[in-house]
Amino acid sequence: MPDHDLDEPLAVRDLIAALPLPTLLIGRTEKVELVNSAAEMLLGTNLAGRHFTTTLRHPKLVDAVEHCLLDQEPRRVSYQIVENGSDAFYDVHLQTIANSGLLLLSFQNATEIAQAEQMRRDFVANVSHELRTPLTSVMGFIETLRNSARDDTRARDRFLGIMAGEAERMNRLVGELLTLSRVEADQHVRPTTHLDLRDVLRTAQRNLEPLARENGVVFRYDPEPLPLRIMGDADQLLQVFTNLVENAIKYGGADRPVEIRVLYCLHDPVLRGPAIEIAICDQGPGIDPIHLPRLTERFYRADSHRSRELGGTGLGLAIVKHILNRHRGRLKITSQPGQGSQFTVVLPAGK
Repeated sequence: MPDHDLDEPLAVRDLIAALPLPTLLIGRTEKVELVNSAAEMLLGTNLAGRHFTTTLRHPKLVDAVEHCLLDQEPRRVSYQIVENGSDAFYDVHLQTIANSGLLLLSFQNATEIAQAEQMRRDFVANVSHELRTPLTSVMGFIETLRNSARDDTRARDRFLGIMAGEAERMNRLVGELLTLSRVEADQHVRPTTHLDLRDVLRTAQRNLEPLARENGVVFRYDPEPLPLRIMGDADQLLQVFTNLVENAIKYGGADRPVEIRVLYCLHDPVLRGPAIEIAICDQGPGIDPIHLPRLTERFYRADSHRSRELGGTGLGLAIVKHILNRHRGRLKITSQPGQGSQFTVVLPAGK
């Protein structure tokens, strides 16, 4: 590597090589003098000795370097590239070294920060969208009741019923947002309570019997003769199975059975140990496989119109995913159009 612009080339070279961030040094001749291995992995090899414009190839960054070399003022620039087929974002810090004329560039990976910020924006936009429709509806009915329907008893009763439904929808959305927040906060705290999963399944089935009868759905579930012991949070797991069974009842179609299957696996390759699998199966219209990888995303719906009609908020499966993460479990989803759906909860077996 050239070192004609460096008073103590070996010391500076060793220092830059030891830095964990991608770092390079531009000299007075506007050529790259030193570069560490992390920078070579990011920008390419054989960078030393080349003019910085041919090395960086990013108009905004090149412009920042030119200004730093002129006025010796520190700068910070965002740098975006494509890594492994995905966008990667870096914060580039430009700093001159004393009065040496040397310019140090360090690249800090900010991809996770950028993704988190995008997720926050999407989340706010989704919540706003979900609340706007019922709010607009309620406000419209209030205006109608104040004016043209003020003395119309039949219209007033009908409008008040619709408004109550919309208010309940908003209340349910806010409740699930709070639940999701709590679940995410506890996600890295492992449960320490021993429980029998059969009790959770029986409670979920008992709680949903009225809904099943209303939809003409028959449960097919033969309780296991032996305990299904795990380490878990009973309330959270009840929420998981209540959500999945309720979805099977609502989306599986009226007068069709919902089956709960239990399988004990001696060795699960993902969990690397014994596991208990609980499958909730329906005989509904099924889901196009293109939607399956995204079903646990917040507010994602395979059928938005039908989901809203049935009172879905688009958060249920996101809550399920986070609860299962806390329990070191996972959710497997299989479905084909016209062949029903199967949601399988896999949990590590306890002692």
